[in-house]
Amino acid sequence: MLKGSTVTSVGEAAFEEVAKVLEPFRRQDAPITKDTDITADLDLDSLAVMNLLMQVEEKFDISIPLNLIPEIRTVGDLVQIIEQLTEGA
Repeated sequence: MLKGSTVTSVGEAAFEEVAKVLEPFRRQDAPITKDTDITADLDLDSLAVMNLLMQVEEKFDISIPLNLIPEIRTVGDLVQIIEQLTEGA
């Protein structure tokens, strides 16, 4: 049976990284989950969202197409796009 980092999927790594970047915006009473709405739950404006996306692009060596940005509402949406783009690389 495999355990430890050998079973860490791209999605798990992406979620951990995104959660780390979003930690300063987290409300005290709410953990960051895949269902966390990036703009509504974390009060991020469009500039902060673009900064988040740039950090994600740099970390995962991907480029998020502009046409996908409107589809990113939750942390889970962002993780899913990271998975798609890294698998397609």
